[in-house]
Amino acid sequence: MVELRYLPNVTTLDFDVDKCTGCGMCAAVCPHAVFEVENGEARIADRDACMECGACQRNCPAAAIAVESGVGCATFVIMQAVQGDKASCCCSGDSSDCAPGC
Repeated sequence: MVELRYLPNVTTLDFDVDKCTGCGMCAAVCPHAVFEVENGEARIADRDACMECGACQRNCPAAAIAVESGVGCATFVIMQAVQGDKASCCCSGDSSDCAPGC
């Protein structure tokens, strides 16, 4: 699988360590290993790997995670991959490669 990376420091992922119970569900369901759990405490291991799918938020029993799923370039890249097209978006900063709706 090709490793997809989100733009640095732009993900909407928010993690409230004070609410976290350390159950590990976030790490178990995250497809990009954004979270890890050590000694009963969860933490964000790789924020920029977050593709904002929302699995962590939907599965967190303590409501310690918030993320706006379905926003940004990650959704566009995923949809293009699913549809078999080459992803092209304005994320690069070059408006000449912008796709309609991006």
